[in-house]
Amino acid sequence: MTTTSSGTLDVMAGTPDDAPTVPGGSRRDDPHEPDAEVRYTIDELAGLSGVPSRTIRFYQSNGTLRPPEKRGRVAYYDSAHLDRLRVIADLQERGLRLDAIREVLSRMEAGRDSLQGWLGVGDELQAPWLDERVTVLTHEDLETRFADLRHGFIARLEQANMIERQGNTRPPTYLVRSPALLDIAVRLERAGVDLEIAFGASEIMRKRISRAAEELVPYFAEHAGRGFGRDGNPTDVAAAYQSLRPLGLQAVQVIFAQEMERALRQFVESGQVLSRSKSQSRSRSRR
Repeated sequence: MTTTSSGTLDVMAGTPDDAPTVPGGSRRDDPHEPDAEVRYTIDELAGLSGVPSRTIRFYQSNGTLRPPEKRGRVAYYDSAHLDRLRVIADLQERGLRLDAIREVLSRMEAGRDSLQGWLGVGDELQAPWLDERVTVLTHEDLETRFADLRHGFIARLEQANMIERQGNTRPPTYLVRSPALLDIAVRLERAGVDLEIAFGASEIMRKRISRAAEELVPYFAEHAGRGFGRDGNPTDVAAAYQSLRPLGLQAVQVIFAQEMERALRQFVESGQVLSRSKSQSRSRSRR
């Protein structure tokens, strides 16, 4: 049982021990049969696939690639090995670790998934959640945007890693990885929330949301086909994940608002607002 690069499964016939050798080191069941299977030595397979021989042997040793057929002291590979190596390379380019690749290939061989179906889900899961692009701004651009803000604001942005100077260019240019977060920081600064306070708050939020995301991903995967993604086929699962983008972002906004309301209400009811305000007033009067 083998898997082709298109994700379909084929059954391959065995090769007789007396299969004749054809030019280039490949072998056929019968050289006169147009559909006879071509065989490759490991060096030929490496040349055709672009995968080094030592890597091919490593794939064999950990079960990612099935063993070759031995003829005496020589190992021969077939087109299924070549297809498998191409699939492995494709999945690695998409960021999969080798243990995950073995799982995907195992599910394909068992008939539970197709390659194209899995790739569709994989692409869907890795699609951006925000339409945000990294941008580059000059020092003049930043000075124009932040002319009304306190002196040294650009340097403080750089210290907070919200902008990153590019090399030693003159005039200097800055990489902005998240223009949306930069815009929020600027608006908060104008509203009286110092950049350092805003950045500290964002780190608190990121830490908690990061943990929530790491718990949610396996939670949804666990329930695929059982309340998440209808029947659990690739199309349904991809659609379910796709719905999480706009609705998940809305849910975070709503839940955050609810929790901030609760926490602020408790803060006020505890009397801490007045006690802290009086304490700060006394501190200023002593200066």
